[in-house]
This record gives sequence, structure tokens and C-alpha cells, in this order.
Amino acid sequence: MYTSNMKSEILFSVGRGHTRVDAVLGDMTEEIVDVIVNAANSQLQHGGGLAGALVRRGGRSIQAESSRVAPVPVGGAAVTSAGTLHARWIVHAVGPRWGEGDEEQKLRSAIRASLGKADELKARSIALPAISTGIFGYPKQAGVRTIVDELFRWLDENPNTVLRLVHLTAFDEPTAALFAQELQNPSVP
Repeated sequence: MYTSNMKSEILFSVGRGHTRVDAVLGDMTEEIVDVIVNAANSQLQHGGGLAGALVRRGGRSIQAESSRVAPVPVGGAAVTSAGTLHARWIVHAVGPRWGEGDEEQKLRSAIRASLGKADELKARSIALPAISTGIFGYPKQAGVRTIVDELFRWLDENPNTVLRLVHLTAFDEPTAALFAQELQNPSVP
């Protein structure tokens, strides 16, 4: 359950070029960043999970804007304002449902699309969740590994990005610990 009483904790940090990447245990709705990435469905209907929490906390205007830009294909992303959240924008990334086929490439595409949208917005900071690893059923460890790998690939391929801070944010300790573990993994490119 997403809760606004949760105090964020950085579990591990690493530098990649001129960008700092943190594994964060915390409430995504409390992140103070330019962009919050929402793990969304293709219709951008924000009823439960992170999407529902963002609307409850940031206001119904987020859902109204989302309805105007939907649908978004799996692997794609769309931008709305962040309502009354501390962020400026929400990037709604549509990850794959486990079992639909070609899940890893679709998850990689959703990460790249999210980072690309943030770059277009000239965002200096972004918070990314473990897209697809909740109700979409993507195995957590494999999903987190793919997210971190694709993030680092994107940062290496985009050295001129103004992005300076990436929070890999999870509200549960096991997922946050997986993000920290992957950031420490020497096999990450």
C-alpha cells in the first residue's frame, strides 16, 4: 500500500557519467523530482496501485489529462502534468504483462520511452518504479535487472542529457533491496 507517512531512505547510490542513480525505499507520491514515472496500463486508467495513488495524492486532473492522451501502446509512454504532487510531470509508461510475449524488449522500450520523454522535457531528476513487476506479473528480480540495465545503457548512449538524478523507487523493502543489489552488480554494463 502506498502511504504518505513513509520516510524515504536511500539504500545505495552509484554514479553513471554525470548522473547519480539511487535505490530508494519510499513513497513515489512524495518524491521531489521533475518527473515521476507511473507504471500504467494502455488506457491510462489509474484505479489501483501506483497509478491510483498518484491520482489520489495529485488530484483528478491527472486522470483527466491521461484520458485525453490515451491509449498508449505497450512499451510506450505519455506525459501529463503532476497535479499537486511535488513533481512537475508524470510520464505514464506502459510495461508488458507477464506472459504476453517479448516481455523483456517491451519493458526495455518502456524504460527508454520514459527516459526519452524526461529528456525532451529537459528534466534534471526522475523517479522510476519497478514497472510491470506488480499486478502485471513480471518476475521482480528479472524486471529490476532489466530496468537497471536499460537505464545504464540509455545513460551511456545519451551523455549530453541534463538528467542528473535518477531514483529507482520502491515502496516495499524487497523491491528496493533488489534495486540496490542491481546497482552494485559488476555485470551491469
